[in-house]
Amino acid sequence: MRLYNGLKSISGSLIAVDNVEGIGYDEVADIRLADGSLRRGRVVEVDKGRAILQVFEGTAGLSLENTRTRFTGRPMEIPLAEELLGRVFDGAGRPIDGLGEIHAEKYGDINGRPLNPVMRSYPRNYINTGISSIDALMTLIRGQKLPVFSGSGLSHNKLAVQIVRQAKIADEDGADFGVVFAAMGVKNDVADYFRRSFEESGVLERVVMFLNLSDDPIIERILTPKCALTAAEYLAFEKNMHILVILTDMTSYGEALREFSSSKGEIPARKGYPGYLYSDLASMYERAGVVEGSIGSVTQIPILTMPNDDITHPIPDLTGYITEGQIVLDRELEQKGIYPPVSVLPSLSRLMKDGIGEGYTRADHSDCANQLFAAYAKVGDARSLASVIGEDELSPTDKAYLRFGELFEKYFLNQYFDENRSIDQTLDLGWTLLSALPRTALDRVNEKLLDEKYHPEKLDELLRTSPQ
Repeated sequence: MRLYNGLKSISGSLIAVDNVEGIGYDEVADIRLADGSLRRGRVVEVDKGRAILQVFEGTAGLSLENTRTRFTGRPMEIPLAEELLGRVFDGAGRPIDGLGEIHAEKYGDINGRPLNPVMRSYPRNYINTGISSIDALMTLIRGQKLPVFSGSGLSHNKLAVQIVRQAKIADEDGADFGVVFAAMGVKNDVADYFRRSFEESGVLERVVMFLNLSDDPIIERILTPKCALTAAEYLAFEKNMHILVILTDMTSYGEALREFSSSKGEIPARKGYPGYLYSDLASMYERAGVVEGSIGSVTQIPILTMPNDDITHPIPDLTGYITEGQIVLDRELEQKGIYPPVSVLPSLSRLMKDGIGEGYTRADHSDCANQLFAAYAKVGDARSLASVIGEDELSPTDKAYLRFGELFEKYFLNQYFDENRSIDQTLDLGWTLLSALPRTALDRVNEKLLDEKYHPEKLDELLRTSPQ
């Protein structure tokens, strides 16, 4: 390994080293300062003997004359072992929980390796989150990537914690289930909330946490999801675990990528984001899946906040193209006090149809979900009509839809933070609420199933006994 003395230039978090040979993109370098301290950098551009590096810890204190750079010849890697579970790391994969270094079984390149499309298995079976709106209407399938589209100030952090605390796979392999949780650009109090919540609920022992704080360098923020996915792939495909990866907030990641691109002088695309934002997001989202010959799986829930609640913003827009559906949180439901404020109609899971039903959830799952979707869509029509002509002028059927909408939001969408509903409880509740409608209005279900499930007396019992 050659040692290069001096720097050509320093610009923001970037440094330039001239007259380099045999240097590769994404290669890691050790940067020794004049006072003997050591920093690390990553090659982000190589052109005609000049290497541009981004320094992880920032460039404050670096000197053009007295800085020595040694290239390691390897990309950035993190130590991997089964003892990752229960540990807390910073955004670059360094332990911050005071429990010492990881005794690595191997080291993994954080950029990962692309999965051979031929070797992918079609995702089947579901992950139970204990949240009715998700489990019944936009079911999370093992190996899927299902993002949460939120807005500033909505309860997506609370939802992320609840999913981590309650999520489990729905068969006998449940003991081999784990969560990789990566937070990017979060404030100290939010990071403490995540960590404390997992410790108090006793789930930290099956969670790997990566925490990148808002005052950490942006280069570390760009590395955080890659480190998390590398750990997830190792646990899934080498330790045969089923891993759920939660990435929050991908908007912070995108903004860090925009700042990084701007510092390199790249030509910006839409809203200042780099033109390669789509391929960059895809390189991470596509690291989810099930591989033939492997017992384990990687499932992703990226969480992103939409600036100004704009679903056409580049990050949610491109995320929607890459992923298999979305869960959309609604500000109006949040203001009504409904938690989680899942907006049913714009939310969907494209792989849901192949991971529910007999042998997976329950035979009547598809019928119940279809009827709930259809009925709730008509609630919106009835509310719009009532705002024009008044509720008193509505037909009996439209009034029944208004009542169903109120009950659906109050009892089905709304649930306590620590309430973990089984799929049977969720589907039974759905059928009970559908009994608030006239039987003739339930046109997505065959008569034989209606004979079994249509019981208005169960709705009366729910209203009498529910603490809500």
